[in-house]
Amino acid sequence: MILRNSLLLVVLVSFACKKATINDESTHINYLINASELNAIIHQKNIKIIDFREKYFYDQEHIVDAIHLWRTAIEDTSYPYNGMMPTAKQLEILFGSLGISNEDTLVVYDNNGLCEAARLWWILQNYDFKNIKMLQGGIEGWKAINGRVTQEVPKKTITEFTLSKNPSMKYAISKEEVVTAFSKKIILVDTRSFDEFSGKQQKKGASKAGRIPNSIHIDWAEAINFHGNQELKSVETLAEFYAKKLKATKNDSIILYCHSGVRSAHTTFVLTQLLGYKNVKNYDGSWTEWSYFNDLPFTNDSLTTIN
Repeated sequence: MILRNSLLLVVLVSFACKKATINDESTHINYLINASELNAIIHQKNIKIIDFREKYFYDQEHIVDAIHLWRTAIEDTSYPYNGMMPTAKQLEILFGSLGISNEDTLVVYDNNGLCEAARLWWILQNYDFKNIKMLQGGIEGWKAINGRVTQEVPKKTITEFTLSKNPSMKYAISKEEVVTAFSKKIILVDTRSFDEFSGKQQKKGASKAGRIPNSIHIDWAEAINFHGNQELKSVETLAEFYAKKLKATKNDSIILYCHSGVRSAHTTFVLTQLLGYKNVKNYDGSWTEWSYFNDLPFTNDSLTTIN
């Protein structure tokens, strides 16, 4: 009897440990979805598909029932420069007008390797809204499995959408915090093209060309099959690449920036969600904001071409 009870105890403890392990793993959210997975849930009433491309592309064709959204709708225009993250109130009003409720799961796609989608993911993470998936392969991946597309614009019903009153801003860092971080041990990463990083190219919206001093350059597009299907590369390939480029531990402090915090939001997703880096922040204003202030330090390597 003692032996039997001991065996039963071992089984119960073993089951409990396995269950705990499963629960621990389930706390990590997979924010990616492929076309086949979307096809299996697309008719559920709480699925809201967001086409995050410029209006021209949406008007040509989009996934059935997709809502159109573009960058200019999710920025705070009160700044003297463009691209800043919207306030919670602005986002609540916008989502309510689009018929999005807190119970909905957003499935976002773009035509730029999830770069645009990742910006929305990043904003919502900062406001602690996690019901979002990004569609690998975008509309082309959807059409490859014969997913339906249309030009018809879905009807919207006004809803109430609310965000956390005390948002974590877990992946965001401000200009002032970047300045303070100069005196600390951090890794500062510029995720723009090399021409932008070197100062050869000045994109519209920037007040000058160049980069933040002590930045290292890692183009965001290195994370995707840029000249192929534009899907994310394998985790193994990404892990090897970023380990070599960053020369950092998973606990090191990393600050990312680009032109206006879009491309660097994509790298934030890759580092935190796919590779497990723990202390990653995306500088919202990025070079557009930094270049606006003449008292902030900058550097460049070459003559500039305005673009």
